[in-house]
This record gives sequence, C-alpha cells and structure tokens, in this order.
Amino acid sequence: MRYLITGGAGFIGANYVRNKVEGADEIVCLDLLTYAGNLDNLDGLMDRDNFTFVRGDVIDRRFVFDLFKHGDFDRVVHFAAESHVDRSIEDPSAFLRTNVLGTQNLLDACREYGIERFHQVSTDEVYGDLPLDRKDLKFTEEFPIRPSSPYSASKASADLLCLAYHRTFDLPATISRCSNNYGPYQFPEKLIPRMIVMALRDEKLPVYGKGENVRDWLHVSDHCSAIDAILNGGKEGEVYNIGGNCERRNIDIVKLILRYLGKDESLISFVQDRKGHDLRYAIDNGKITTKLGWSPEVTFEKGMKETIDWYLKNERWLARIENGEYLQP
Repeated sequence: MRYLITGGAGFIGANYVRNKVEGADEIVCLDLLTYAGNLDNLDGLMDRDNFTFVRGDVIDRRFVFDLFKHGDFDRVVHFAAESHVDRSIEDPSAFLRTNVLGTQNLLDACREYGIERFHQVSTDEVYGDLPLDRKDLKFTEEFPIRPSSPYSASKASADLLCLAYHRTFDLPATISRCSNNYGPYQFPEKLIPRMIVMALRDEKLPVYGKGENVRDWLHVSDHCSAIDAILNGGKEGEVYNIGGNCERRNIDIVKLILRYLGKDESLISFVQDRKGHDLRYAIDNGKITTKLGWSPEVTFEKGMKETIDWYLKNERWLARIENGEYLQP
C-alpha cells in the first residue's frame, strides 16, 4: 500500500508516519514546514527505504497535481492544516487558504488520478461546545455543526467538501473528528507542552478565565490506531468520532503538571479569557467502538507521565524550536 500523508512533519502526522514506516507500506510524507512542521519530528526516518519526504504546499494546485501524477498513491491521509485557535483569531485568512482550498486541491487530485481512500483528519471543534452542567451530553456524529472560531469553521468547511465530493463524485472519503490530542512531538504553543516548558523555568503559567473549560483528552497513539481502524474497516462517506473518554478541566491539567514537576501552584496566573472560548468538548465513541471495535488504550495517568518525561528527555528538540534552528532546511 502506498500512502500520501499530508502534514506528516507536524505533531499528529509525525506520530502517524512513525507508526506506518514500521510496516511494509510505502510512505510519502508531504509537509510545507511552516512554523509547526518540524523535520526533527522525523529524525531517523529519512534513510528508510519505504519513506520519502516531499516539501510542498497543498495550496499550490499545480504542485499537488504533479505530485499525484507521479505518486501512484493508494491512500491519502490528510493531516495538513493550520490548527491553533488563537492564531486563527489573529489571521483567519491563512486558515481558509490551507484548510479549505488546500483540501479542495487534494480532493480534485484524488478524483483525477484515483485513490482507494481519502481520509480527512478533522476535529471535534466543528461541533462547537457543550454546557458544563450537562455531563450526559456528548458529541455524536449526528450532532449539528456549530463552529466557534475561524479555525473550527475552516475545518467544518473542509469536512463538508469531503462529504460533497463523496456524494457528487463518488469519491471514497472518510472523516474522523478527534478530541484534544497529547503526546510526544507536540508543538509547544499547545496547552500541555507549553505548561511543561514554562513550569520548568518557574515562569507564570497563563490560564484562560478560571481554567474551568473542559476538554476530552486523547493520546496521540490512540488517535493513530483509530485512523487505521477507519481506513481498514470504515465505510466510505461516513464520519467517525475519536475520543479518549477522558474529560478534564484545563486547571486540573495544569495542576497535574505542576505536581509531577514538583512546582508550586502559585505559578498559575489567570488571564483574560479567549474570545469565543468553547466551554466543553466531549466525544461519544459509540460508533467507532461498535462498528470497528476500536477503543482508547492509553490511560490518562500513564499517557501524561510518559508525555512529561518525553519533554524532560528531549531538551535539544525544545531548544531547537525556541532558537529557531528547526526552521533551517
């Protein structure tokens, strides 16, 4: 099987690539290497016989079509996206270009050259949010789409394009919508790695509002196994929610990190809340569990311990991001 994996130098993409190259599949990893794409995430893979790295932009239609013309891909797993909510509030246009028009280019190339499966990696944020006082209420695949930020709106748009291409052109597409991921190689603008880094330096840890916003946390390795389950057994034209069955308040995540590192909670600093900040995300895993037999395996306690330890052991990886060296080709 020959895979094109877009955004494969990013956090989740790199973890997926690392998993796939251990098998017999051929992997072509496409990434533009913007600020969140990091070749260090692929360290040790460049010399593998079944791995090829290509630098390029999914927005460049001519480039995408040329890649497909010579690629002979069986499956496309589409991770490439602008994904940081705060950045989308500052500049929505970049998110619309990459997440919507970039996805369209890939879909059109798949139509032109033929593929066995196009898989769109999406987010539970397309559903908007849930009230804090309704623990019984979770996102199902039938939940209405109500994005709150330019980021989630751009991902919802890409999802709808995929479904439309399946309906109109019979394109073999599937979509997964995951909850918040954590694990190794996550760019340190995200909550968990950012809090780890700042706590190690005894800096103030900025927490939006009162830190009561709730997220469902999913270890990245479980996310990767869920995608494979969908690729191998999922039904074309279907959406599958992927969650960790692990709801935690942001403030509790921050306190857990401080306890593990032996730091005092006085480092916590509550700051003005994010605009349009979603209150709560919670995924109903019923469909993927019932239909495909998948369920998360990494407990939050084990996953967080391993994640914090990974950042402690990979100071050079962090240093190269902080000094900008990772951006050098």
